[in-house]
Amino acid sequence: MDELSDLIPRFDLRGMDLQLDRMHAALHDLDHPCQAVPAIQVLGTNGKGSIVSFLESALCAAGLRCGVTTSPHLVSWCERIRIQGEPIAVETLRSQLQALQPLNERHRLTPFELLVTAAFLEFQRHACELLVLEVGLGGRLDATTAHPHRPVIAVASIGLDHCEHLGNNLTAIAMEKAAAIPPYATVISCAQDPAVQKVLEKTCRTQQAMLRWVKPLDSTWQLGLSGAIQRSNAAVALGALQALSSLGWTLPDAVIREGFATARWSGRLETVRWREHRLRLDGAHNPPAAMQLAEERVHWTNASIGVVWILAIQAHKDAAAMLQALLQPQDQAWIIPVPGHKSWCRAALLKELPDRSNQLQEADSLETVLNQLNSDGWPTPMPIVAGSLYLIGDLFARGVVTAE
Repeated sequence: MDELSDLIPRFDLRGMDLQLDRMHAALHDLDHPCQAVPAIQVLGTNGKGSIVSFLESALCAAGLRCGVTTSPHLVSWCERIRIQGEPIAVETLRSQLQALQPLNERHRLTPFELLVTAAFLEFQRHACELLVLEVGLGGRLDATTAHPHRPVIAVASIGLDHCEHLGNNLTAIAMEKAAAIPPYATVISCAQDPAVQKVLEKTCRTQQAMLRWVKPLDSTWQLGLSGAIQRSNAAVALGALQALSSLGWTLPDAVIREGFATARWSGRLETVRWREHRLRLDGAHNPPAAMQLAEERVHWTNASIGVVWILAIQAHKDAAAMLQALLQPQDQAWIIPVPGHKSWCRAALLKELPDRSNQLQEADSLETVLNQLNSDGWPTPMPIVAGSLYLIGDLFARGVVTAE
């Protein structure tokens, strides 16, 4: 039971309902908190949270009073609203949400809209100088896009996910996301699929925005997040920080390097402990992220003799494509449910991938699999748990695993 669920609308009753009218009306009623504070808005499919963590870490190292919103959270709603790297206190968020109940009833906000509204009020209370806003879904109709002052847009890798809301091809998805780009903004992006690149270039031309493409950072940069993809994410963050100079902030290179080296983002290629054993967690929950994760195996000792995957995948995700990306012939995969969500099971997966029957096993929970691996002899490389951030959040919340 989450500590704030009595004040946040239930997701299954008030979930995905993308439009901006409610947000505009709610912020108008509150006299537009933070409307003059510049924001870096971070949009894309995979890597948004990593870009935010690099930005936040560097801004904190520079001593800037920054307010940050992210989603989803792993353990507590409080993770979604941070000021100078510190999550909002649960008592503070509770009183904010209580005060917002009449407004919420008037405008029927979604959970995400309600939290973004609470974030703006909190950022105003702390007189934040700069905001970092992570888009929840899409961009055009995302609650963060209701913020009127977004001079810098950081674009993470755009791929196929949430097709049921955003469209079923890359062009459609890229158009939904790029529609958040305001006139005259500076837009920073890593290399994208040609279809996505076309959309970004066209949108920036229309909006008279300046588009800068960045290459992955070289090995002289020490990064606090592991994985090759983080060099691209950090490059986008660096470009966004450099774009702040036109707003009057110039961050010294040494400060940015310090920030990037100390960045942390839980559940992304993270090594954790279960009893005396080590395992890796990764939040990959769509095919593009699974492909990035699969590329990491070249860095794992003994990966060529086979990797043990423990996968929990929500029923609306493209699980077959994820498994095709992750599994090599010598690998084994345990399929487990995502706690509290409709999930793929082994039988359903085998209908899509009949040739994988000797590679797929099933269990009712992660603990069941870990106990089995423990009695069989712990594998090398260490097992990888992936497929869902909800699963990772549940493991931390229940203390099943501990961060190293």
